[in-house]
Amino acid sequence: MTAFLSFLSDSWVLVVKPLSIFVVTFLIGFGLRKLLLSRLSRWTQKSKTQLDDIIISSLRGPSIIWLLILGIYLAIRFSDLPLNAIDISGKVLLVLGILSATLFLGNLAARTIKVYAAKVEGALPTTSITTNVARVVVFALGVLIIIKGIFNLDISPILATLGVGGLAVALALQETLSNFFAGVYISMARQIQIGDYIKLDSGEEGYVTDIHWRTIKIKALPNNIILVPNEKLARAIVTNYYLPDKELAVLVNLGVHYKSDLTSVERVTVEVAREVMKEVTGGVPGFEPFIRYNNFGDSSIGFTVIMRAREFVDQYLIKHEFIKRLHARYQAEGIVIPFPIRAINYEQEKADTTEKGSDA
Repeated sequence: MTAFLSFLSDSWVLVVKPLSIFVVTFLIGFGLRKLLLSRLSRWTQKSKTQLDDIIISSLRGPSIIWLLILGIYLAIRFSDLPLNAIDISGKVLLVLGILSATLFLGNLAARTIKVYAAKVEGALPTTSITTNVARVVVFALGVLIIIKGIFNLDISPILATLGVGGLAVALALQETLSNFFAGVYISMARQIQIGDYIKLDSGEEGYVTDIHWRTIKIKALPNNIILVPNEKLARAIVTNYYLPDKELAVLVNLGVHYKSDLTSVERVTVEVAREVMKEVTGGVPGFEPFIRYNNFGDSSIGFTVIMRAREFVDQYLIKHEFIKRLHARYQAEGIVIPFPIRAINYEQEKADTTEKGSDA
């Protein structure tokens, strides 16, 4: 009986007591965390700034780690472990605490850039590269604090080693690094931004959805994703349909019969185009459409109708509605769009043959 009580006493001191302290600390801290975040969330709903929302969302993950660290620290402190083991455990927990704080600050910096950079002209663009670079910089500072502040190590040899190792890595990863720096250049130049509709000289086109450290992600109109290496994009001839403005001209080439009254054709065509600009989604109501006759074709007098769309994809619906309405209006007005015709002048051919015969 005495041995059993002694076993229970030893178990209480070695296992049950520290475990109980850990569980109680974590549960109390978790309850306080939930209450505090709930109060803060209600408070942030009333504020106009988004910074408080960013701080709270960045706190949710690391705060759980901090509760675990606090529970483990108190459990170790009230245990019967040797003093050197307690000191070592304390340093390990301190390192974990700094890393978790670094994680919090990195997420805070990345989310702040993502929210506010788009609102400030000339600021960093909000791409995966910029947000990830912010995380890496903060994490590197945290590691340096751990090395210098906690372990009191000289970082000069470490930096020298990293420099030599970085040179070797750079030689081994030339293609990867060239894509990375090309992505940084593309992001900083701001000539291609998230949401732009672009077309490469190789034919790929679509909306830019993100710029990663290796590739740029383009969403094509058929809803497929095109991944283009950053280096290739930096060297390509790119048409950005959102620069300098999203609005663009919509050109429709047509032709009417040679016997048509061109003044009447111009009036009717402009009326239909003006109607499309005002009624069709994507048209620019304030724009005044116009036409320009430009050639005498084989079977028709050719001209181009110039309208305007709010952005690139709007032109498809505008062309669709314009052609449909113009066809009905031409039929009502008696304006003819001729089929392709090739006429042979037999009299001219006969005259040429006669002249050659007389010369002979």
